[in-house]
Order: sequence, then C-alpha cells, then structure tokens
Amino acid sequence: MNKLNEGKIIHALLLNSRFRDDLVMQNTLLNLYAKCGDLVYARKLFDEMSSRDVVTWTALITGYSQHDRPQDALLLLPEMLRIGLKPNQFTLASLLKAASGVGSTDVLQGRQLHGLCLRYGYDSNVYVSCAILDMYARCHHLEEAQLIFDVMVSKNEVSWNALIAGYARKGQGDKAFCLFSNMLRENVKPTHFTYSSVLCACASMGSLEQGKWVHALMIKWGEKLVAFVGNTLLDMYAKSGSIEDAKKVFDRLAKRDVVSWNSMLTGYSQHGLGKVALQRFEEMLRIRIAPNDITFLCVLTACSHAGLLDEGRHYFDMIKKYNVEPHISHYVTMVDLLGRAGHLDRAIQFISEMPIKPTAAVWGALLGACRMHKNMELGGYAAERIFELDSHYPGTHVLLYNIYALAGRWNDAAKVRKMMKESGVKKEPACSWVEMENEVHVFVADDDAHPQRREIHNMWEQISDKIKEIGYVPDSSHVLLCMDQQEREAKLQYHSEKLALAFALLNTPPGSTIRIKKNIRICGDCHSAFKFVSKLVEREIIVRDTNRFHHFCDSACSCEDYW
Repeated sequence: MNKLNEGKIIHALLLNSRFRDDLVMQNTLLNLYAKCGDLVYARKLFDEMSSRDVVTWTALITGYSQHDRPQDALLLLPEMLRIGLKPNQFTLASLLKAASGVGSTDVLQGRQLHGLCLRYGYDSNVYVSCAILDMYARCHHLEEAQLIFDVMVSKNEVSWNALIAGYARKGQGDKAFCLFSNMLRENVKPTHFTYSSVLCACASMGSLEQGKWVHALMIKWGEKLVAFVGNTLLDMYAKSGSIEDAKKVFDRLAKRDVVSWNSMLTGYSQHGLGKVALQRFEEMLRIRIAPNDITFLCVLTACSHAGLLDEGRHYFDMIKKYNVEPHISHYVTMVDLLGRAGHLDRAIQFISEMPIKPTAAVWGALLGACRMHKNMELGGYAAERIFELDSHYPGTHVLLYNIYALAGRWNDAAKVRKMMKESGVKKEPACSWVEMENEVHVFVADDDAHPQRREIHNMWEQISDKIKEIGYVPDSSHVLLCMDQQEREAKLQYHSEKLALAFALLNTPPGSTIRIKKNIRICGDCHSAFKFVSKLVEREIIVRDTNRFHHFCDSACSCEDYW
C-alpha cells in the first residue's frame, strides 16, 4: 500500500531529531520514496546525503528500474563503481531488469552486466541467475535464456515463469506450452503469472483445446478469475475461435477493468460482430468505465470490419472528448474503414488532412483497399509512397502485383516480380493448418506430402462435385497467374484451406465444429466454397486468417462477405 504522505510526515519529524544524519534511517526513507514512485524526491535525498553505502545506491537503482526509467538506473552503476562500491545481488538484479527495459532487442548492456555477475561470483545466486535469464528472455535472446535455465542448479517458479513468458512473447507458443508441461512434471506449482503466459501462448497459436486444458487446471486447483489472469483467459478464448466461451469468462470475472472490456471488444470485432462490439462499448460508457486509446482502436477496427462507416466517423470524432490523443494506429484504421467501404477519394482526402505525417502503414491500408476495389492508379501511387518511406514494408510488392494481375496487366505484374527478386523480397507461402489430438497438420497448395494425401484429394473432389450441384461456381479470378481458364480452375481446387477442410472432414466426428487457421487472408473462391460446404455437411466451419475469424454455417459467413 502506497502511503507516501505518511512517509513525508515521518521524514519531517526525523529532520528535527538526532537521527537526521543516521545512514540506516536515510536509506529507509530513500527506499520509501523510490518504491512509492516519487523519484524526484528520492534523487534529491540521495544527492543531499553526506555518506552512502551499497544499500543507498541499490535503493535508487531499484526505484528507477521499477518505475520505467531504466537508463537512469544504468547510469548510476559507473558512478557506484568509481567510488569503489561493489554491487550486491539486489543491485545486480535491478540493473538487469533495467537492461531489459532499455530496448527489447538491445542486449549489449545486459551482456556486460552478465559479465559483471560472473566477475563478482553472483552467477550461481538464484536471485541473480533468474534476473539474467529474464533479461535475455525479454531481449528476445531465447537461446541464451535457455542455456542459463539449463545450467541452473536450483530452479524455482520465477525461473520457469521467466522462460515460459519469453517464449510466449516471442510467439513460440509450442515451446512455452512444452515448458509448462515440464514444469508440472517437476511438481512446481504454477502462479497467476504462469497461467497468464501459457494462455497467451495458446492464444498466439489459436490452440483452443490446450487453452481449455489450462483453464481446467486452474479450476481444479481453485484459482479464481481475478486481475490479469481472467483477462488473459477471455482473450485466449476469443483468439482461439470461441467467442461464446470468452463471453462466459467475461461475465464471471470478479472485477472487469478497461483491459477486460477491450479484450471483449477485440473479440467481437475479430469474429465479425461489429454491431455487438458497438453495443458493448456504449454499455461500457454507461457504467463509466473510461475508454483508453486501445478501446477506441478496438471500436474503430470493429467498424472497419463491419463496414460501419458513419459509426466509425462518429467514434473517431469522440476520441479527444475522453482526453485520448489519437495515434497513428487510429488513423490507419480510419483509412482502412474508408477504403474498404469503397470511399477511396475520401480516404486520400483524410490522409492529406492528417495532423501527423502519414506512415507506411497508412499508405499500406490505402493500398489494401485499392487491391480490393481494383484501383490500379491509386494503388500505384500508394505503393510509391510506401517505397519512399520503407522499401521493405511487408506485403507492398505482393499487393501491387495482385492489383496488376487482377487487371490482367501481366507486363506490369512481371515488373513487380522482378523488383521483388532484385530487392530480395519473398512472398510468404500460403499455408493452412488443423489441430487434432495435440498434433498440428499443416497444408500448402497442391500438398502431396501428407500421409493421407490420396484420401484428402479424393474427399475434396467429391465435395467439390456436390457443392457445384447446389450452386458453387469456381471463381478463377483468384488465381493470379498467367494461364488459361482450365488451368486456373484446376489450380483453385487444391488451395491449402480446401485441403485442410477435406482432412478435417475425414478425421472429425459428424456434426462437430471444424477449426482451420491460415497464415494469410482467405482466398475469395475458398470463402465462397466454404459457405456451400457448411450447408452440405451441416457443420460449422471456423477459419482464422490474418485479419479475422470467418464462421461458416448454413451457406452464410459471419463476415457477411465483407472482409
């Protein structure tokens, strides 16, 4: 509990006592100010002290480290060493924390501190070794973090948590989950922090079954849905394709803060429930939960995904009313909203009137809209702006190629291909995957590597014939290669998501929900085919692509063909 005012009263009394110059008392006061976040007063007291020991320096270093002033913490170390003071385990642990906060990928200062720990013989100290491990993990140097972990003589829950969190943050959810399983086998009890990290890992992989298993463990061990764990759990369900379970968790939370509401708004947006997202946002305002910048980003994204143009404009204008300063992501989303809705002229006008300089992401949103509406001229202009700002901005070459290919301008498309080759830019190969019984089955277009490839191809051929009978017509415009119509239609039939669907139909019980993940935007022809398949097999098919979830059921999709 922060009782800074009471501490200041005691400090005033101390100044008039015989203990005013007592080092122990002054260190205690310094520690009070530092922990309570009053770093200006802590530094003033530090500078006025007639004598200082290692505790004094450690208290100020820790204060800076814990209150997001890592550089100030690190700058104290050389001064401390110059006067001949040797840092202790607590000093080094706080400095390592500061080193991980300076820059998530800048590990140089952390490595230097690691060397200092070796020099002073603290590398085998559990407290310090955990801090070293955490520093490497936060700086995304997971191989080094793993090496530290492997040689630790005594591993506690802090060391396990640091490495699990590191893998989860880096998007290596499978390794995080594997480590969590090992932690349980070693009879180390998970903490709230462990659960939060593992659930984040499940969310990044879209692994609903593994996420449910972790949730079951929490229930078994009597964990309550409090604070960040509950928020992470509902986020996991939303990102793994079960918005219904996310809503159940939200309703059962002991306390709902702005993070809880933001997670639900994001979930509704991703699942094509834009109008529901706006209803919940209005409810949030009614009960006086103050929205933040992330809240408004969630709301604007919901409007963009659902084509709610007027509502998006209204909520964008509302941002400053709540003392929130719009940042570049809000402007990107507004350009996306206008562009998706076909208002390309309004989108370019919006960009020209922005109070901040447009970034590559802003022009990228416009380029994506130009691809959707086949506007070559404006698309080329947007691409030029991106190349000026960031020649390696992801997806630019591919989008520009697609625009030319859709228009049949193969010479221009070939020039873009040549540009990609010269720049070393490679198109990410499309793939889809299905998780089944803790095993992930990955498919690429025309895949012939899977053990069930013959059955999969036969299944899709049967399904394709049947859906053609009920109205499916292959749309060969989605094959962006220069070839004749017959070759185009043949190419369509073995897209990765279709093979994943055929595999799922072969290996899951009738009536069960099919869940497929895809690493790029779902193909328009596959989107059309999946609607017919959902009616034919009378099953819900959920596809998570890079933008959102598509829930196919009874010949319709939750996106209402607007994505």
